[in-house]
Amino acid sequence: MKTIYLNVGNQNKIVSETVKVLRSGGLAIVPSDTVYGLMADATNEKAVKKLIAFKSRPPGKAISVFVSDFEMLEKNVFVGNRHACSLLKEILPGPFTVILKSKHRVSKLLESEKGTLGVRLPNYVLINRLINTFDRPVTATSANISGRPAHYSIETLFKELSQKKKDLIDLVVDVGKLPRNKPSTVIDLTTPEIKILRHGDVVFDKNEKFLSESPSQTKKIAGYILKKLLAKKNDKPLIFIIEGDLGVGKTVFVKGIGEELGVENIISPTFVVSYEYLIKNPKSQIPNPKLSTLVHYDLYNINEKEEFKYLGIEKYLSSSNLLCFEWGEKAGDILGLLKTGKIVRVKMEYKGKNIREIKIES
Repeated sequence: MKTIYLNVGNQNKIVSETVKVLRSGGLAIVPSDTVYGLMADATNEKAVKKLIAFKSRPPGKAISVFVSDFEMLEKNVFVGNRHACSLLKEILPGPFTVILKSKHRVSKLLESEKGTLGVRLPNYVLINRLINTFDRPVTATSANISGRPAHYSIETLFKELSQKKKDLIDLVVDVGKLPRNKPSTVIDLTTPEIKILRHGDVVFDKNEKFLSESPSQTKKIAGYILKKLLAKKNDKPLIFIIEGDLGVGKTVFVKGIGEELGVENIISPTFVVSYEYLIKNPKSQIPNPKLSTLVHYDLYNINEKEEFKYLGIEKYLSSSNLLCFEWGEKAGDILGLLKTGKIVRVKMEYKGKNIREIKIES
């Protein structure tokens, strides 16, 4: 077993070494956007059997796969109708596993008894590069013994493993402790009605609606939405107009955006109307390094149209800036000005004591 410690300068080596292991029918433990995962060539039945032996997984229990893009996804599963295709493009890439009818191009040991296959298209640079280079699906199961919790560090994983299990592993890519994200949300798209089989951090309802049960979940939803938007080519400033009742989590949503950009000290600007934050250390997965400033507005105390003139919004309307407006219900008088940017409306609503619905319109 070989261990490589991931750093900024050795991603090419890691991709090369991991692909070599996969092509030889071996097993690799690799970090993902959720937990440490166990990778094997999904088209190699011998490699899949080795993976099943490692996990002590009961026969007939399905295992999902990673794909690199929509083209690879459609080569391996039947997407179905236009609605399903549109839905997939709304939520992917991201922390979702979608269940669809398999085209049986991977080992049948990975499919369910109904002939369905779970597919993941992650928003994680290392995994995407690996699959692009390998040019075929790989397994996307967590690196744990079946029925045991997922792992966020190699140290805790190895404490659980016998020497016999360790001997099955050919390569470990160690990036240290991962953020404690939940495993992916699992969505069954094989029936007319969308079914959520497992809830992860980002819970998707439909029509760009997400459900949050905690501030932590709200932050992760915000980060997921931001990454999706930044992955698209855009030469305009990105503008979030956030609406919702008092206490619904508008500032928490902005904090989630800030944390994804490496800004940790965001506070509500209720009494001063706006705060400006320099973006210095965005997370590695943010695909737009040109972003320099996050400007956070709270319009709660704005009562007259004339007051908007003193906010200096115009000077921030460039592609290097990201603007967030809380109490977006009051932004009607400046919508004409903001239309020079890419506007994303976020509508937050109570759906129960601890549940918020977050609807995105862009």
